[in-house]
Amino acid sequence: TEYSLWTRNVELAVLETTRRLGISFVAFSPVGRGALGGVLKDPSTLEEQDLRTKMPRFQPQNWPHNLALIESFVVLAEDAGVTPGQLALAWVLSRGEHVHVIPGTTSLQHLADNHQAAALDVRADVLEAADELINEETVAGHRYHDAIRPTIDTEEFEPA
Repeated sequence: TEYSLWTRNVELAVLETTRRLGISFVAFSPVGRGALGGVLKDPSTLEEQDLRTKMPRFQPQNWPHNLALIESFVVLAEDAGVTPGQLALAWVLSRGEHVHVIPGTTSLQHLADNHQAAALDVRADVLEAADELINEETVAGHRYHDAIRPTIDTEEFEPA
């Protein structure tokens, strides 16, 4: 199931239910479809077939707001001595012993960074700051465009 700082629908019931039942929870897109890696500055540079070009969070009306959050997140990670991707992964992994991640990667360096994230000891205050910075209330735009939303079978947060 998709789970990251900026996609938290599983926190409504799924995450706690899997914990209570002793079921492993495997998160895909734990780095927010790559956005939380801090590398993507301009979604218009993505290839036309890239799924993110259709996602509201990467659209011109939402991206400037989300990029500002990401830039603050990058500073938080750097101050903690980790990469933004490692901080994003560490945050997801901190949600429970039963939580696992399957991050995509585009390079051997990202693979090495991702692998190290499981062993990092990121301070609780840094994880809390990340949690407060990027969440369902601070991110602009839905995770999927309107045409596909009815096909996604996950709970939704009530609009603020």
